[in-house]
Amino acid sequence: MFKSFLQAACLSLAVAAGAPALAQQVVKVGSTPTSIPFTFLDTKTNSIQGVMVDIITEVGKDAGFQIQIEPMQFSSLIAALTSKKIDLISAAMFITPARKEVIDFSDPVYTYGEGLLVPKSDTKNYVGFDDLKGATVGAQVGTAFVEPLKKTGLFSEVKIYDTIPDIMRDVNAGRLQAGFADYPVVAYSLKQGQFPQARLVESYKSTMLGSVGIGARKEDQELLAKVNASLVKLKANGTIDKVLEKWGLKAS
Repeated sequence: MFKSFLQAACLSLAVAAGAPALAQQVVKVGSTPTSIPFTFLDTKTNSIQGVMVDIITEVGKDAGFQIQIEPMQFSSLIAALTSKKIDLISAAMFITPARKEVIDFSDPVYTYGEGLLVPKSDTKNYVGFDDLKGATVGAQVGTAFVEPLKKTGLFSEVKIYDTIPDIMRDVNAGRLQAGFADYPVVAYSLKQGQFPQARLVESYKSTMLGSVGIGARKEDQELLAKVNASLVKLKANGTIDKVLEKWGLKAS
């Protein structure tokens, strides 16, 4: 009887010891393949890499859950989250009032504004929207830049593109007069030697500033609380700054 009890006790201890590993939560995270350096497809590893991937990975390590990155187009991220195809969004997504009506966000991770991209042959030092009155401009579908650009009434057309590289490609080829997109994304791409016939207008002053956050479903407050608690730690211990520096960004 004692032997049976001892065997049962050892078995219970073994199960308990293995429980954390077995019970570790797998969190599916939606990210995009076309927003370098925030999130992009690394063709060498065929995986999504970048600032927001590194940050959510560090959050997972701290909070005790496993991260599974799910690549998808930017415009489908929120729908994927609300339909429970993914559990979190970690991409170059601004925290906006309209989005907050549908999903919740973590504390801000990084703050920046839009960059203005024009053909290199266009050497004008643009400062604001008024300087581009009557021009055909481009922006990415689903971003916080589209509606403000349309509402100005200044442009002959605001063309909508699926991805930032699509915008940059048309500007580079001279098919688009100007493109508005995430400043860090455009700057990083140009520094890598991509789209050599396009330039970022350094004289332009961003007016559509926003902060990137990690998106969560409104009912998942426990998960969101874990994310925020980890972000506080990672900001305090310098991990966030190290990730930003790795990808050529300055702490905001």
